[in-house]
Amino acid sequence: MKDTLIIALDLPDGARALDMARSLRGQVGWVKVGMTLYYAEGPQIVRELRAMGFKVFIDLKLHDIPHQVEGACRTLTRVGADMFTVHASGGRAMLAAAVTATAEAAEKFRIPRPQVVAVTVLTSLDDAALAEIGVVASAAAQVTTLAGVARSAGCDGVVCSPNEAAVMRELLGPDALVVTPGIRPVGEDAGDQARTATPAAALEAGASHLVIGRPVTGATDPAEAVKTILKEMSA
Repeated sequence: MKDTLIIALDLPDGARALDMARSLRGQVGWVKVGMTLYYAEGPQIVRELRAMGFKVFIDLKLHDIPHQVEGACRTLTRVGADMFTVHASGGRAMLAAAVTATAEAAEKFRIPRPQVVAVTVLTSLDDAALAEIGVVASAAAQVTTLAGVARSAGCDGVVCSPNEAAVMRELLGPDALVVTPGIRPVGEDAGDQARTATPAAALEAGASHLVIGRPVTGATDPAEAVKTILKEMSA
């Protein structure tokens, strides 16, 4: 289960992130570096986390013209990402460029190819929030549409809320990555997340990876919080 759980190190600086990572070493195999931490510390934080033995999920949600995304994917590959995100709403051409650039960079630098996963609909958005920005489809329908685009472009999988995990597993097949943020242990407040589930429910629905941040990084005892989550996942 420790290779299924990804702890989001959404902390403001490298010192705190590395301290948190040290406290969790041996319990989890993956950590996530998102915008807050990556923009504060740059590529070096990825190298340091990998040197500690973690696999690193870089979650920058790349979304730009294909040329810019190509360059970013080459950089993230060289930095040592094991997996990273692109926005499915960037379109098929952008996603295909990301997949191709990643494979070419991995071959050039003779390193394992990172997995490219496409963000569908942010877990903070619900149907009403999508309608405000002109998306007439429901969140569930929009996730399915974008997942189809990501699959056709060659992405390794998607990022979606646990509410859509079962549909994604059926649509994308047994080998696809279905990465689910919006995970809240039993009794935890959802905070700013609109579409959430417990760890056990997300796994039952077909998630391959669970991303959990604040319930661990905000806990009085993060290591104990991880133990509780792993027990929920195994239940």
